[in-house]
This record gives sequence, C-alpha cells and structure tokens, in this order.
Amino acid sequence: KLLERRKKMAKITQYSKILNHLKATKGLTQREALLDYSIQSFSARISELRKLGYRIDGVKSSHPVTGQRYTRYVLIEEAA
Repeated sequence: KLLERRKKMAKITQYSKILNHLKATKGLTQREALLDYSIQSFSARISELRKLGYRIDGVKSSHPVTGQRYTRYVLIEEAA
C-alpha cells in the first residue's frame, strides 16, 4: 500500500513539473523531460494529462544540424 501511494505521489509530482514547464515555456520534448526532470515515462504522462482534460499538441520537428526527429509538446488549453 505504501509503495502504491509513493507511485501515485511521484506521478502527481511529474504532472506538476510537466504542466509548470508547459505553462512557462514554448513546450517540452521527451529528451528535455528526461534530462531536466528525470521523467522516463514522459509520453505516458502526456497521455494521462490529455485524459484529465488538458489539450496538449505534439509538434513534430527535426534538428537543423543532425536531422534527428523529435516531438515538442505544447499546452494549448488547460483542463476545465
């Protein structure tokens, strides 16, 4: 039971880190989430936030030098 509570709290903390970043900036990539916040299940958290009513769009792009493709997630609208 304690382990379940810790996992739930970790998830809530990850949600708040992601949302605060999305509100303050022009988006967040999976790599940035991993490096800046140690969030390994970033796409799962984005999916869960969408289910909670947040409108988050994925903008596909590629790095100008390396050509590496990535998706930057942007908060369009907060949950009602």
